[in-house]
Amino acid sequence: MLRRTALRPLSIATALAACTAVIAGCGSSAQEAATASGGATPEVTNSSEGGYSGEAMVKTGISYASTSPSQTLDLYLPEGDGEPLPVVLLIHGGAFKMGSSQMERANAEALVAAGFAAVAVNYRLSGEALFPAGAQDVKAAVRWVRANAATYGLDADAIGAWGESAGGWMANMLGVTGDQETVFDDDSLGNAGQSDAVQAVVSWFGPTNFATMDEQAAEVAACGGSAEVHSVAGSPESTWLGGALAAKPAETGQANLGAYAATAGTLPAFYFAHGDADCNVPLGQSEELMAAVQSAGGSASLSVLSGARHADPAFQSTQTEPTIAFLTATLAG
Repeated sequence: MLRRTALRPLSIATALAACTAVIAGCGSSAQEAATASGGATPEVTNSSEGGYSGEAMVKTGISYASTSPSQTLDLYLPEGDGEPLPVVLLIHGGAFKMGSSQMERANAEALVAAGFAAVAVNYRLSGEALFPAGAQDVKAAVRWVRANAATYGLDADAIGAWGESAGGWMANMLGVTGDQETVFDDDSLGNAGQSDAVQAVVSWFGPTNFATMDEQAAEVAACGGSAEVHSVAGSPESTWLGGALAAKPAETGQANLGAYAATAGTLPAFYFAHGDADCNVPLGQSEELMAAVQSAGGSASLSVLSGARHADPAFQSTQTEPTIAFLTATLAG
């Protein structure tokens, strides 16, 4: 059974902690957050080969790769009794162009209270590096977790991914590509001998296929024809891919996660949560990937929030508990 515990305060300012509007975003970047934390890799002294033993703690600004100052993560450890800890990678949203790991503190605290270790990841944003760099970073972070599992008392066989909006795309990407070579693999980022597969995926209102977003959004009655347009140059997705979707057919195809589900040999369990009034990332995106996962023989479930829009506060109040229940059953059951 997972141990419930509480965190000590973070050692750096948490100016972004209250930022939850993923598409609206925050003004600070992941690189700024990494710089604020010093970028140092702290040592955990209360660890053993079996698992973490000690009080709850937070370590910030741990470097998992050396290509960019943005490649840092924050490690949240619950009180440990020497048993290996299941761990969940938390991936922030921000339209692929903004945000920071500090946005994930509330989710990290909820996980720690349930006895999980949590790893909140910064990755290169579209203003620094185009597709697929940020996705390559997220995979590198999983490899770092697995390579350092013994040091931090983590269970290398029980790693989950939980993301929101753009972070949901990242989490879903990890889920469908863990056992096959893709454009998202870059061994030069470190720990090439480690697997980047995850055993559970949670996606809150995440995109999954940029090419179908506009058609699906047009069907959302609550948007009244004013849904965000994704195919045009300057949209978050087009900005990340380096041009309007029609001008980037190869990249648009590579970003279609359903195609990877169809060729995956092994798929983790997926939990989707999405609002049916989302005018930024339509509900059809989660429905589309869920269908692809199920068609490939995988396990997937979807919680639809009636009347909820993108990054609606209702997700935090209604979906945190079932999300952690899913992760507990999948990673620590």
